[in-house]
Amino acid sequence: GEQLAAFRTQDGQAHVVDAYCPHLGANLAAGGRVVGDCIECPFHGWQFRGEDGKCTSIPYAEKVPDFAKVRTWPCCEVNGMLLLWYHCEGTGPTWAVPEQPQIAAKEWVFRGQTEHFVDAHIQEIPENAADTAHLAFLHGPSFLSGSDLRYTKSKVWDFMKHVWKAEWQPEPEPNQHCSRMLLQHTATVFGKRFPLLDLSVSARQVGPGLVFLIFEHAFLGHGVILQTVTPLEPLLQNVVHKIYYQKNVPAIVPKFILRAECVQFERDITIWNNKQYLLKPLLVREDASIQKHRRWFAQFYSEKSTRPSAPKEGLDW
Repeated sequence: GEQLAAFRTQDGQAHVVDAYCPHLGANLAAGGRVVGDCIECPFHGWQFRGEDGKCTSIPYAEKVPDFAKVRTWPCCEVNGMLLLWYHCEGTGPTWAVPEQPQIAAKEWVFRGQTEHFVDAHIQEIPENAADTAHLAFLHGPSFLSGSDLRYTKSKVWDFMKHVWKAEWQPEPEPNQHCSRMLLQHTATVFGKRFPLLDLSVSARQVGPGLVFLIFEHAFLGHGVILQTVTPLEPLLQNVVHKIYYQKNVPAIVPKFILRAECVQFERDITIWNNKQYLLKPLLVREDASIQKHRRWFAQFYSEKSTRPSAPKEGLDW
């Protein structure tokens, strides 16, 4: 729900500030321009410094009031992305986003991205990693059968199946804000293993909205899908997947991986868009990691955070 303006000063530094000018509310991101290390309001030419948000110039005023400023947001540029730190009580960053060294060294190059909108609470998306039981049922049918759940179990594509082995664990201190899922993927064709599609995936969750999916294949090389989850509204998430892959591997390989991942992800979206969040789900012993994940994710809430709530029962509305 926040309106922000992101800009790069002439020395190359990126900054993020509140979009609305405190003078008369013009949007700095719609027609504003960069002047030195400031962003200039398109309405009256007030200039705000990216570093601290302080107004440094009002073209028609003799003096700039000391209190004239816009709010600045902590941000960093890493792995080809501009990332913003948000805390509902204004606390500053308590951890840093790790750099993927192969991206920084340009050994892995950008090979495409997908973008989706998910109608669900942000917590639902990472919880999938701990729900290992859904992998066989939802993601076992061949990706060739598509993402429409009415047809994924079609006999036409029954000759191919995905087999998943997964384990999810939170990381110890000082990386308690991270968790990791180790995933082994094999595929069977007419009941026989098809080694060409054997894949090892390490999915590292960093905070509530960033995942590093690192792929390792015996002879098709290595790469990473960066998943970002950005909350646009309380129950609307923007999910982007960007794939970086070894530059000496033909682009068709990472594009194939991204396509297959996209199909599987869209199966999850159908579930998320239509499910209900249950505060006290009916779990069996084999679902223990789901509760473990909820305890881990609780660290990202604070006193003023909006929490997912159980829907009211009955018709008392």
